[in-house]
Amino acid sequence: MRPKKMAATFMISASTLRNYEAKGLIPPAERSVNGYRIYTDLHATYLACIQAMAPAFGMEVTTEVLHYLRQDKTHDVLWVIREKEVALFEDKEKLDKLIEDIRRQLNENTSPYTKERFTINKVSKLTHVPKSTIRYWEQAGYVTVNRDPENRYRCYDGAHLLKIRLIQVLQNSVYSEETVKFKQSIAIAEHTDLQMLMKIAEKIRTYQDKRIESQICGISCLYKLIQLTKAPI
Repeated sequence: MRPKKMAATFMISASTLRNYEAKGLIPPAERSVNGYRIYTDLHATYLACIQAMAPAFGMEVTTEVLHYLRQDKTHDVLWVIREKEVALFEDKEKLDKLIEDIRRQLNENTSPYTKERFTINKVSKLTHVPKSTIRYWEQAGYVTVNRDPENRYRCYDGAHLLKIRLIQVLQNSVYSEETVKFKQSIAIAEHTDLQMLMKIAEKIRTYQDKRIESQICGISCLYKLIQLTKAPI
C-alpha cells in the first residue's frame, strides 16, 4: 500500500507515517522498483497498535514497548505494560479511599479544617508525595498554602491533605484534554469545599474506569501484533 493510502486509512498524515518509521515505531517500508515506499499488513497492524495504545498508556510508553518488540524483547514489553496496569490499580485504590474519607466527613458534617497544622515535611510523609512536588503544585496553583505569620513556613491543614491526595491520583495519568480539565478544576476548587472535591473525585473515578477499558483495548492490539511478528512469549 502506498504511503498516502496507508496514512488515510488511519487518518494520519504521510509525514506522521514517515516519522513513525524514522523513530523505529514501525518497521522500514519496503521499496518498489521505482523507489516508492510500500506498506504492508504488518505496518497496518503496527499502526493500529499505536492508535490503540497511545491513548491508554501514552506515547512515551507506546514507543518504549514497540522498540522492545522490534528487538524481540517480548517479555520486556509485557513487564512494561504490567507496571502501568498496576499503577492504574494503585491510583484507583487511593482514589476509592479518598472518596470514602470525603464522604465520611460530609455525612458526619465534620470539617477537615481543624486546628491541627502540618509542616511540609509532615505532609510529605502522610501523603508519600515528595516535598519538591508539593512545592511545584503550589507554584502551579493547585494548592494555596497558608504561611506561619512568625517564621513564614508553609502551614497545611486537613483540607489541604485531601486536595493533595486528589492531585496525586492524576500523577500517572496520560496527558489528555480530559486530565487537563481535571487539573484546572482542582486548581479552581477551594480546598475546604468538600462537595466540589467530591464531584471532581467521582469524575476522576469514572475516568479511571474508561482508562482501564482503553488499556485492555491497547493490550488486545498489542497481542495481535506480537502474534503477527511471531515474537516469543
